[in-house]
Amino acid sequence: MLQKNQASPGKLKKHESENYFNNEVKPEVIKPSAGIRVIIPAFNEEESIAKVIAEIPEFVQEIIVVSNNSTDATEKNAKKAGATVLQEQQKGYGYACLKGMDYISKQPFDKLIRKPDIIVFLDGDYSDFPSELTKIIAPIIEEDKDLVIGARVKKCREKGSMTFPQIFGNWLATSLMKLFFNARFSDLGPFRAIKYEKLLELEMQDKTYGWTVEMQLKALKKGFSYTEIPVHYKNRIGTSKVSGTVKGAIFAGIKILGWIFKYSFK
Repeated sequence: MLQKNQASPGKLKKHESENYFNNEVKPEVIKPSAGIRVIIPAFNEEESIAKVIAEIPEFVQEIIVVSNNSTDATEKNAKKAGATVLQEQQKGYGYACLKGMDYISKQPFDKLIRKPDIIVFLDGDYSDFPSELTKIIAPIIEEDKDLVIGARVKKCREKGSMTFPQIFGNWLATSLMKLFFNARFSDLGPFRAIKYEKLLELEMQDKTYGWTVEMQLKALKKGFSYTEIPVHYKNRIGTSKVSGTVKGAIFAGIKILGWIFKYSFK
């Protein structure tokens, strides 16, 4: 069921905010059998990718970096850091995420290779804090939530880490989702976790910038349980391929709004 009475993380009282930040699963509590895999779409992130991988908790079963037609040392650095590296020639955030999912689905699951319980999506630009993965997965493990979004609330963002188009776009998209679906999302943040079986149930399709909003909209339509967890956010290493250009920001906005209006009339 949808959590209709959830408070928006951006408006938490002080003691509530502290509870959110303390709400994480301690590494020693994670059972070795808990299948957690991380998918990281990456395009020319040679300076940041190794840093991202290094800070992901050790209990993660596998880190999958999908190089989205990178022309620099992203793939080399990711392999050296210990990640599984895949190549996706078709440019697009969704293409990269779908490549990672396809790789997982084709593995021969048995006693040695466990089918994942949770999939975490994380950007490769080092804007998120990978160590906060423990907070992202906590509601799934401890409260049986289906989907958890890392919300980049203002108080936790480094100055300049989100552009005006990003902030406005998030506000507009989540406001429309609240209007049409009574949703309680405040962000379309890329740092997120979802139960693997629920992810498969969504039958994700978007190949580019609409991936995150598609996931949230379909989760709403299917009545998945969800929540948001405030996460810290810093200035990325390098230039954003989406919000860093006017063309990218406009195209992303059109894709996101397109998904919202498409589902509002279904």
